[in-house]
Amino acid sequence: MALRLAASRTLNGSSRRFVGSTNIFTISNEKKSFQMPLAIYQRNWASLARDGKTLAPPMVYIAGEEMTHYASNLIVDKWIKPYFDTSAWESFDLSCKSRDKTDDQVLHDAVEAGARIGAIFKEPTITPTAVQVQEMGLSKSFGSPNGAMRRGWNGITISRDTIHIEGIELGYKNPVFFERHAVGGEYGAGWNEVGKGTLLTTYLPADGSAPFVVDKRDLTDDHNVCVVYHNPYDNVDELAHLFFQRCLAAEITPYIVTKKTVFKWQEGFWATMKEVFDAEYKTKFEEAGLLKRSGGELQHLISDAATMQLIRWTDGGFGMAAHNYDGDMLTDQIAQVHRSPGFITSNLVGKSDDGRLIKEFEASHGTVTDLWLDHLAGKENSLNPL
Repeated sequence: MALRLAASRTLNGSSRRFVGSTNIFTISNEKKSFQMPLAIYQRNWASLARDGKTLAPPMVYIAGEEMTHYASNLIVDKWIKPYFDTSAWESFDLSCKSRDKTDDQVLHDAVEAGARIGAIFKEPTITPTAVQVQEMGLSKSFGSPNGAMRRGWNGITISRDTIHIEGIELGYKNPVFFERHAVGGEYGAGWNEVGKGTLLTTYLPADGSAPFVVDKRDLTDDHNVCVVYHNPYDNVDELAHLFFQRCLAAEITPYIVTKKTVFKWQEGFWATMKEVFDAEYKTKFEEAGLLKRSGGELQHLISDAATMQLIRWTDGGFGMAAHNYDGDMLTDQIAQVHRSPGFITSNLVGKSDDGRLIKEFEASHGTVTDLWLDHLAGKENSLNPL
């Protein structure tokens, strides 16, 4: 029978309390609480008593490659580890060589840990090209880990917001928010190169009802590329709530971006966003005076128009939500208007099977290969976006 304990201590304004069996305890303060295995807590408590470090909460740390990995190591070694006990972190190396060595088991383990803990920091990683597979001596080309993470964490949205620093003039004067649907679209597409023939896309319903042809087309060229993808829409209402709540809190005007005039299948995205807005948020935005610039309504922007407005609306103070691919392209444009990809965030929000939010934080840019090559060559360089 497990020995039951009830004891509490206070440190730095937080209460630490053992509740129930000896292998679980709770740390809480006025704002939040979390649970950890007792063994981890005991190690951290000893560390706190020994060297005065602050206990860092559980987190998944995913290491990447090249210059951003080098810079992240500097930050962790110089500014985090001297002051924080990080023994509750779970770390995973998603470099190409590590993925190759483990036959990608390390990616599966990282996804499982992220779903369990719910807080993830990820360095930029490499999706190797055919040339890089040869250069690195890999057994095969591995796909982007981001898709596996978004699927494994039931990705809802990738929030990309401008970063503002007092005293420094950047591209946008006020915040710009963007919600990029985290799943579906071209990123999960199936494709093949084919010759002349007929392409059938057939849907087989899960309920056993009769299948039907979604699309049929005759291919008359000798060289064709056929692409098939879909957009899951079940979580668009959750994206809508996250988007409108964030815009309301930041006092900025929301816009929805699609190409539904041509891509008729995108109508459902807009319809769901507007339905949620009209039912639960329109009155709140009206009362806050945040719909004046959009004519008193939730405004839809064709993606072509959105690209132009992003250049014109440098006062900021607005947010946009879009499909996966459009969001990827448009946030790159926001980064350029705002001086650098280093001045926008990139945060994946997903949901666990039991309804808890999962949040992953990463850089919006990549591994910065050019600076890494300069570094290896002994050249002076800087990661300062300015």
